[in-house]
Amino acid sequence: MTVDLPLLLESWVLALRAERLSPRTVQSYSEGVRQYIAWCEETGTAAALDRATVNAWAAHMLDDLGREATTVKVRVQAVRQFAAWLADEGEIAADPLVGVKAPKLDSKVVVPLTDDQIRALIRACQGKSLRDRRDEAIVRLMVETGARAGEVVGMAVADVDLTAGTAVVRRGKGGKGRVVPFGPQTARAIDRYKRLRAGHRLAATPPLWLGERGSGFGYTALYKALTYRARLAGIAGFHPHRLRHTAAHRWLAAGGSEQGLMAVAGWSQPDMLMRYTRARASERAAVEARTLNLGDL
Repeated sequence: MTVDLPLLLESWVLALRAERLSPRTVQSYSEGVRQYIAWCEETGTAAALDRATVNAWAAHMLDDLGREATTVKVRVQAVRQFAAWLADEGEIAADPLVGVKAPKLDSKVVVPLTDDQIRALIRACQGKSLRDRRDEAIVRLMVETGARAGEVVGMAVADVDLTAGTAVVRRGKGGKGRVVPFGPQTARAIDRYKRLRAGHRLAATPPLWLGERGSGFGYTALYKALTYRARLAGIAGFHPHRLRHTAAHRWLAAGGSEQGLMAVAGWSQPDMLMRYTRARASERAAVEARTLNLGDL
């Protein structure tokens, strides 16, 4: 059976939205399938879903384009999900990609920011404009709570209680909501931003974070804003996700419990905790060992 993949892709996107997946997940899935279709067209390959073609596409991304295994895995997974949906909908007789394996991932260590780097990042946001106040508030919120970038940009004004020092994550990863706590410094930064926000032309709209020039503020805008601040602070290899790793490390280094960190970060499995805190595990262990005094015999 010949199927029109580009046409059916649009139907799949509608189905993903109906399942209430996050906008970023929908975008990631649809982008993976679009890239697969585009590669088929560029190489003169029939845009069909079969193991050989998908494996060839994955090899092209890894070997010819030098893509990270993580990226390739996400793209292949998107095509696999698309194929499974087509089979469920009866558009194809059976899922041809059952058993297709994604590339094996390297166990990478993400080094959290040091306290000096965090201070430098905050200093790089100093100023009295809406943009300055917004960026400082976001940096402080992310580095203290460990909230994901997508969760932060999705916050509404009503989700933040400055008196209680809490923010509500309405739809975390996997559709799970939670409440994250923050302290007085972060509360003050958000309050300063909100006072300037009151003069924005979109002040009456629900989203908490707004752009400077009468626009909204999504993930791309957050990425650009924070990487700009990181350049000013002289921080190399910065990505907003490093703030989540940093928050996890700082929580444990300050004596916070693993269970508490899992609740705040929105993790249901302990393996995620290990992944995010691996880089400084030996450092924290050394500090703990000194308090145990096991050599006093």
